[in-house]
Amino acid sequence: MQRIRTTCPYCGVGCGVRAEVADGRITGVEGDAAHPANFGRLCVKGTALHETLGNHGRLTRPRVDGVEVDWARALDAVAERLAATRDAHGPDAIGAYLSGQLLTEDYYVANKLFKGFLGTPHLDTNSRLCMASAVAAHKRAFGADAVPCCYEDLEEAELVVLVGSNLAWNHPVLYQRLKTAKQRNPLLRVVVIDPRVTDSCEIADLYLGLAPGSDGRLFNGLLAWMADTGRLDRVYLERHTTGLEAALAAAREDDVSVEAIAADCDVDPERLQTFFYWFATQLHVVTLFSQGINQSSSGTDKAGAIINCHLAGGKLGLPGAGPFSITGQPNAMGGREVGGLANQLAAHMDYDTPGALDRMRRFWSTERLVPSLPAGPGHKAVELFEAVERGEVQALWIMATNPVVSLPDANRVRAALAKCPLVIVSECVADTDLLPYADIVLPASSWSEKDGTVTNSERRLSRQRGILPPPGEARHDWWIITQVARRLGYGEAFAFEHPGEIFAEHARLSGFENRPGTPGERLFDISGLAGLDREEYDALEPVQWPVTAEAPRGTARLFEDGRYATPDGRARLVPVRPRGPAQALSAARPLRLNTGRVRDQWHTMTRTARAPQLMNHRPEPFIEITPEDAAALGVGDQQLARLSGAGGDYLGRVRLSKAQRRGEVFVPMHWNDRFSGAARMGGLLAAHLDPLSGQPELKQGAVSLAPLACGWEATLVVADELAGDPGWCEMAAYWARIPLAGAERWQLAGGGVEKAPRDWLAWVQKVLPVAPALWCDDSVGGRLRAAGLEDGKLRWWLMVGPPAELPGLAWLEARFAEAARGEPLDATRRRRLLAGCDDGAAEAGPMVCSCHQVGQRGILDAIRGGDRSVEALGARLACGTQCGSCVPELKALIEEETAVCAS
Repeated sequence: MQRIRTTCPYCGVGCGVRAEVADGRITGVEGDAAHPANFGRLCVKGTALHETLGNHGRLTRPRVDGVEVDWARALDAVAERLAATRDAHGPDAIGAYLSGQLLTEDYYVANKLFKGFLGTPHLDTNSRLCMASAVAAHKRAFGADAVPCCYEDLEEAELVVLVGSNLAWNHPVLYQRLKTAKQRNPLLRVVVIDPRVTDSCEIADLYLGLAPGSDGRLFNGLLAWMADTGRLDRVYLERHTTGLEAALAAAREDDVSVEAIAADCDVDPERLQTFFYWFATQLHVVTLFSQGINQSSSGTDKAGAIINCHLAGGKLGLPGAGPFSITGQPNAMGGREVGGLANQLAAHMDYDTPGALDRMRRFWSTERLVPSLPAGPGHKAVELFEAVERGEVQALWIMATNPVVSLPDANRVRAALAKCPLVIVSECVADTDLLPYADIVLPASSWSEKDGTVTNSERRLSRQRGILPPPGEARHDWWIITQVARRLGYGEAFAFEHPGEIFAEHARLSGFENRPGTPGERLFDISGLAGLDREEYDALEPVQWPVTAEAPRGTARLFEDGRYATPDGRARLVPVRPRGPAQALSAARPLRLNTGRVRDQWHTMTRTARAPQLMNHRPEPFIEITPEDAAALGVGDQQLARLSGAGGDYLGRVRLSKAQRRGEVFVPMHWNDRFSGAARMGGLLAAHLDPLSGQPELKQGAVSLAPLACGWEATLVVADELAGDPGWCEMAAYWARIPLAGAERWQLAGGGVEKAPRDWLAWVQKVLPVAPALWCDDSVGGRLRAAGLEDGKLRWWLMVGPPAELPGLAWLEARFAEAARGEPLDATRRRRLLAGCDDGAAEAGPMVCSCHQVGQRGILDAIRGGDRSVEALGARLACGTQCGSCVPELKALIEEETAVCAS
């Protein structure tokens, strides 16, 4: 057995992983205790990485116009059609849309090809959807897209503010690190600012449940309060900043009394005053912010308002102090470093950086070829697809992302791609919502096969090491891009044979004509790594940039000397005029929509849904709403409902939650058309953009909610081999697909009139090749349970009735797993099949602990039996003892059940 060190491909924490490899496959993963981002911790998604692998469902051969071809023909087709588009319509007719799932080396060659040699500025990335506002705010305040903090600052802080970040679910390992720091330091306080009471509130000393979108007003008010109470650091402001008076004047355009700010933010004035006092009186303050700030039509200003407060108090460049934007994707920052955004060039140079165009042209030149760099920025993500819709962009290459799900106004994106003359898609999965729009499909390698580097939220570069060979004919993204470049005639500039060679060029460029200590210097500098040979590159240890001759071991914290990357070396406070959500509520859409992630899923579930254990916590798309609002709207817990928004509809199962504010609903971002019929969050939202960053407002919208009229609900579980063609969805108003071990579960609902049980038996015979072998029905109640057997092995199982009556499925999963191994049912298990349980096995209930597969019912039984602490539950059931992500939910169950027992 081998143990190979690599990096987790999920969130921006950038956890180190040790993968166990035996017989050509990954048999397990564990956290890398030597990696400074996680010190051995992994969340449930990271722990299940090896369960998401396998060649099933992978793209393994190129396709051109729907026909499988070899790589030579596919690459020729890409090069010829891109060249033809450029010749006919000019370079601006070509675009590319990349992803934070790419490695830095992939990103670098893509940016070099499109901007440097094809001459189009229209290359952007899905990082536009998550971090563009933070980038714009950093550059405006600091002169560079430079995150000043490091993870160690969490241990050094006196106050940590979480705003627009459900750290417990979205960055679980960093949350556990903060939780540990708080346990070790009783003086450390945590404030959570969020419209919802999230699991991150478990460690909060203060919670501010503000109105969605009012963050800018709150931090503007904090700035004014600091000034009015004498809490500004006048020495720091005079020596190291400009713009205070303009920023204060803008803040004071509104009433800055605590009562007025509290009313506008809809928070308790005393709680608000407490937060202001805590922030103003502590020097070592870290403000962690993420998508709740960035994904807004005023995201740049919201981030700017946070940065203003840190600069005004001198709370920056110190241990335990600074504004800290936490990235969503594993390599969102790496993409920013190499110019993955449409307004960037490479190595943190922009089109408006003095001398940058000439510098890039000279660096990328060969003896016979001078690149034709575009003169100005290109279309940002939403604008790029609008240009496709208008016919201005005639060829679009999409890599490692799914814009028909993730972008706002997603139905419009689909229509634009349908009319685009040339859509090229590099993808590793054979069945995504995007592939039907592709003219050329290129099979790409995935996480366990890719070799290169990523950069996490604290500017730490880590090696991602290829562990397995790509399946079939799948190839690495950097290889695909360089092969196309060579066919276009740019072979000298793309003569890379190994990702280490790409990294070396990237590192050289970061130091090219970059003069440390001069005004306007580029802070991004990894020139200290430019001379690595292949062996040294393979052995590269995690390191934070800048990495230079002066700092060969990297740099943990920026701006410690108070010198910034602006022309005058001073940071800028900027005037902020707060704006609320762009989409106003109305009589037609009276509910405020909030969106976000769930604990066990990642992006559009392409990878995480391959691990059945990750589907147990929240198996269906859902709509969270307060019990009071649900009652007023006529919907009940676990009932199906329809949300209607500016872009379309969303169908999901209602979850009553006291964590919601009145008049608001929450939906997850993950579901797509592979997993449900109408649960694309992006389909609800219109495309309202931040005017500075181009980031769309994905966190808030306006919707209406109504019950989904259904005459029946059914659960169908089918063996994997029968699940390929879900024809049964045609008769359902609602469906959700839930992968299991060896089978797939389908939740179906529809019809205004209840079907009779015998009608269901006829239907199932029509849609499945295996006839019913066992069934029991209740003609009066309209209930049915039936099963199909083939050679004594279970092939499908059907229950007609509400999901509340659904028995435990763990036993059924075991029977399907046995069938996959060729084992028939014995007589006892055959008799018990319609009961859905084995020897009276108890139903586990909703899954709480994904690591150890511990359901809610077992936890409640243990609490009722006297185990009324997280530690006691862990000792009995093991829940909460691995990644810790379920601990807040365990505490909530203990609190609720203890209250019930007491009453």
